[in-house]
Amino acid sequence: MGCLQSVACKPRIKRENIVVYDVSATIDHCPTVIEENSPIVLRYKTPYFMASARILMPPIHRNEAWVVGWIQACTQMEFYNTYGDLGMSSWELPELREGLVKAISDSDGVSYPWYGNTTETVTLSGPTSKPSCFTVSMNDNFYPSVTWAVPVSESNVALLTRIKRDQSFTTWLVALNMATQEKILLQTVKWRMKVDIAVDPSKPLGSRARLTGRVHQDQPKVLTHMESIPPNALGKPNANDAQVLMWRPKRGPPLVVIPSK
Repeated sequence: MGCLQSVACKPRIKRENIVVYDVSATIDHCPTVIEENSPIVLRYKTPYFMASARILMPPIHRNEAWVVGWIQACTQMEFYNTYGDLGMSSWELPELREGLVKAISDSDGVSYPWYGNTTETVTLSGPTSKPSCFTVSMNDNFYPSVTWAVPVSESNVALLTRIKRDQSFTTWLVALNMATQEKILLQTVKWRMKVDIAVDPSKPLGSRARLTGRVHQDQPKVLTHMESIPPNALGKPNANDAQVLMWRPKRGPPLVVIPSK
């Protein structure tokens, strides 16, 4: 009989059999919002990056499972909070900073390698007799807190004078065979978020900070080619667990304020 009756000889899922359409990648056309509600910290909320795509998967003839969804990695990060002429605090990804890796996973810390496991992914289990059509989507933004006072000081005196952040990401749409770990890259998106806030700590709370530089973000780029996924983008640690808060004074050695997890 040869392989005529063999499940193993039935067609495999290939890139050319998967249809991707209605790909969308945008950043909200609104400015970063500054919040001065707390005497302890300044908070800011950036516009949202959003990505979405509709997928048409062919029938899965084998008894196997595929997950289709978004994987994201941080590829560059500068996040400096300046305190006058005293120094600055800096959130850093040491391996990325030192060039030891090209990217750090930006997973939610649970759903590796995926960015998340709600709207971000769809799981398909075979065998199926018909094509499957579905949408996968994700969104991301920054909403951090920055202390008004020097983070290594016991004083609560507001000395923060500037916040500057520049962070880049690569986001992939991927189909993953759960059994073999075969990955089929479907789309690559690159985006960047920049924040520049000037602060006058001598002013009353509520009127200290203002946005400087460009008000709106550059729009993401949906690449016309596929870009490979670095190994560090697929597993632990994720960016939140890998980052370190440093204090870098104008005089004296740097100090670790918050170590990586």
